[in-house]
Amino acid sequence: MANQIFVNIPVKDLNRSVEFFTKLGYTFNAQFTNENATSMIISDSIYVMLLVEPYFKSFTKTEICDTTSYNESIISLSVENREAVDDMVRKAVEAGATTPNAPQDHGFMYGHGFKDLDGHLWEYFYMDPTHVQPA
Repeated sequence: MANQIFVNIPVKDLNRSVEFFTKLGYTFNAQFTNENATSMIISDSIYVMLLVEPYFKSFTKTEICDTTSYNESIISLSVENREAVDDMVRKAVEAGATTPNAPQDHGFMYGHGFKDLDGHLWEYFYMDPTHVQPA
């Protein structure tokens, strides 16, 4: 059974992406960083590999998604409260991101997201734990 996740996304300019995500509070593992890639640390078990487009392309035979016209995925991350959702989106917008959608309030769950500098969709959400049924 898997115990960690490494999401790999293509970026046009690695340094620019590192600068953007640093403004959001993320750090990077220098051991897995070079001119082609870096490992962004989300948590003890979640990592996002930012790969420059030519390097990303070496892992797949298909084309890289044109994020100006298409969405390849939504990276959704839970946070500790509604304020953390709003704070993360605010930081992202200040760093150059866009918000394609308004915040969504479902009562028990609140979320909002942004498109990063390369057009990848990120969604941050808070879900009231009293509404989560045990598996």
